[in-house]
Amino acid sequence: MAMTIKTEGLDAVGAMLQKCGDKAPEVAAMSLYEGAGVIANAYRNAIDSIQAEKQRKKNRPPEKTPKRLPTPEEKAALIGKSGIAKFKNSGGEVDTIIGISRSAGYADINGRKKPILEIARSINSGTSFMKKQPVFRKAKNSSKGAAVDAITAKAEEMLEEILNK
Repeated sequence: MAMTIKTEGLDAVGAMLQKCGDKAPEVAAMSLYEGAGVIANAYRNAIDSIQAEKQRKKNRPPEKTPKRLPTPEEKAALIGKSGIAKFKNSGGEVDTIIGISRSAGYADINGRKKPILEIARSINSGTSFMKKQPVFRKAKNSSKGAAVDAITAKAEEMLEEILNK
């Protein structure tokens, strides 16, 4: 049994897609930047919310020493290294890293060099000597919806602008 399908407006849709074709990577990058900014701001706010205290004197044996909070210097080291990495564009896909980079380096804490990534990990996950404060996971999870909304809004805005030219 033969079937005929008639569509109207397909030429207009084809023209719109052709108009957007060469601008798609730019739309993707700008939209991703908007969403990444939302998550990066949530990370900065999370770092600001970390509880910190001056380091205690070590008069007790290690097994009786209670877990400590990070020092203000450790917290300050994280604030300076949090952000959005450079965008990578590979074959139409755009991606980036948000938060603290693996190559963040070292912080000088009381004359000792400490890896910034290890400071962040020990605060977020806790260690045998530091209290757990899972601020990064909470920041990511709570800002995910707002980031998707920002990406969608920016993409729609840019596409509307391109199509109305």
